[in-house]
Amino acid sequence: MQNDLVLALTMADVADEISLARYRAHDLVVESKPDLSPVTDADRAVETAVRALLAEHRPGDAIHGEEFGRTDGARQWIIDPIDGTKNFVRGVPVWATLIALAVDGECSVGVVSAPAMGRRWWAEVGQGAFTRGPESPTDRRIHVSGVDRLKDASFAYSDAVGWESSSAGFSTIIEGTWRQRAYGDFWSHMLVAEGAVDIAAEPALQIYDLAALLPIVTEAGGRATTFAGESALRSGSLLTTNGHLHARVCTLLS
Repeated sequence: MQNDLVLALTMADVADEISLARYRAHDLVVESKPDLSPVTDADRAVETAVRALLAEHRPGDAIHGEEFGRTDGARQWIIDPIDGTKNFVRGVPVWATLIALAVDGECSVGVVSAPAMGRRWWAEVGQGAFTRGPESPTDRRIHVSGVDRLKDASFAYSDAVGWESSSAGFSTIIEGTWRQRAYGDFWSHMLVAEGAVDIAAEPALQIYDLAALLPIVTEAGGRATTFAGESALRSGSLLTTNGHLHARVCTLLS
């Protein structure tokens, strides 16, 4: 039996093949969910394929997917078939399939696969974090930066939506950091893991938006929590940093 990380990478391979075939397709079907967020036939096809692989290889495991609901258990796979659906719909290449395994409430495996960017990131607890892309076709181990002053830091986020309760802290970070960019979604946090960005924050996420990011950031030497410094897997906000700046930014945002 293949181990959990190998299975997650296999699922990402299958997801990439499906999603890339539908990316920029003229007949892409786009609908609105009750919360008015978009969903495409690609989102549903990817999650269906991933669930089929889990049914074959891990029939006893629970699943929490964005499109088809959740079951609970000690081992739960957490799936976002396309993180960044709005980008996917508009032809912006910053979107990814997110695959995580949580064991007893802690994420042990995370895979982020962004095929339109030619990039993938992955980690397993205790084994380090890695990436592969056009600039590094072989696996490359990644690590967070060593920046330890806010004024020298690069800060990434998605957009200005949802920051009402942390607006003062958000403004302080925007004004007090060296560089600020809205890279958005998974990419901001993967840039933290790579050491290209020092702080990334989003005020409101679902568990499937963030679960896969957590082991990658932490195995790269960083920290990933809520704005209050608590377990990110149990709350809607996410702060990732290189670790050196975490306490300072938590104070500002909470």
